[in-house]
Amino acid sequence: MIDHPNCFLCQHSLPEWSGAISTHASLLRFKKGQRIFQEGEPATGFYFLHEGKVKVHKQWGEEKELIIKFAKEGDVLGHRGIGSQQLNPVTATALEAGSACFITADFFKTTLAVNNTLTYQMMLLYAQELQSAEHSMRNMVHMDVKGRIADALLKIRELFGTDAEGNINSPLTKQDMASYAGTTYETLFKVLNELALEKVITVTGKNIQVKKEKKLRECIQYS
Repeated sequence: MIDHPNCFLCQHSLPEWSGAISTHASLLRFKKGQRIFQEGEPATGFYFLHEGKVKVHKQWGEEKELIIKFAKEGDVLGHRGIGSQQLNPVTATALEAGSACFITADFFKTTLAVNNTLTYQMMLLYAQELQSAEHSMRNMVHMDVKGRIADALLKIRELFGTDAEGNINSPLTKQDMASYAGTTYETLFKVLNELALEKVITVTGKNIQVKKEKKLRECIQYS
C-alpha cells in the first residue's frame, strides 16, 4: 500500500497526484538489521518511512561509526544524497522490521514542481536537519561525555518510549548508544555505572530506567 497514513510524500502531495505516485513509487519492506542504503554508494532516490525505526550513521574512523540520528514512521531518508556528487553520505540500517515508499530522484523533482506544499515541507525538513546538525556539533565540542550520554538517554527514551516496568523500550545495543553519544563503549559503560551509583538510573542487564529525570537533565551542561 503506497498511500499510507504515515507517508510524508502522500500527506503533502495533491490528491490529484496520487495516481502518479502509485505509478512511480514502489513499496520497500525491510527486516531488522537490513541496510536500506550504504554510505559511499550512488544515491538513487528518496525513502518515506511508513513503519519501523532506522538508524542513520556514518563511518567514524576505521572501525567505528557515529549515529547521526534515528528515523521513525513519517520521516524521510535518502535526501542527504541528493546534490552535486549524488553519493550517499550516510548509511541507513533498520532497527526493526518496517516498510517505506521509494521514488527516484527524477520523479521527486517532478513532484516538487507540481506540489507546492511538499516543496515547502521539504524546505522545512532541510532547515530542521541543518539546525540539528549544528546542535550535535555544539554538543560534541562544548558538552562533556557525561552530558552527551545523559542527552542521548533522554532522546532515546522519547523516541522509543518505555515498557510496563518503566524501562526504555529500545532495540539499541550499548554500542549503538555509545555511537549516538559520540563516545566509546567503555566510556558509556563507566558513565552508566556512575549514574546508577548516583541512583539517577537503574541498569539491569540490557534494561535502563531513568529514575531521576531532573538529575539526569542537570548533567546536560555546556562548557
